[in-house]
Amino acid sequence: MESTRQAKISRLLQKELSEIFRAQTAKMRGVIVSVTAVRVSPNLSVAKAYLSVFPTEKSQEMLQSITASARTVRYELAQRVRFQLRKTPELQFYLDDSLDYLENIDHLLEEK
Repeated sequence: MESTRQAKISRLLQKELSEIFRAQTAKMRGVIVSVTAVRVSPNLSVAKAYLSVFPTEKSQEMLQSITASARTVRYELAQRVRFQLRKTPELQFYLDDSLDYLENIDHLLEEK
């Protein structure tokens, strides 16, 4: 069960990460990275960010790029939330494939 503090920090991190990725992907035409969810550990030391990438063909490439630059993203995030959080959690990035899963189910249902 997620505490109220965890939920507030998750929303804050999701909002700020979305802004960071929006600014970074504005330079790359045709790629959109959105943060679908952020889960924070109970001790607030680790944040798992779930990303959705459009187009999906570039999702693995973008995830590797974002993971490689995780320290830079964490630093930029720390600058944005420095007045709300004492310590910025470690960031872990994962692909959110729930939309692809739903699309696959829809496709399978249409076939029948």
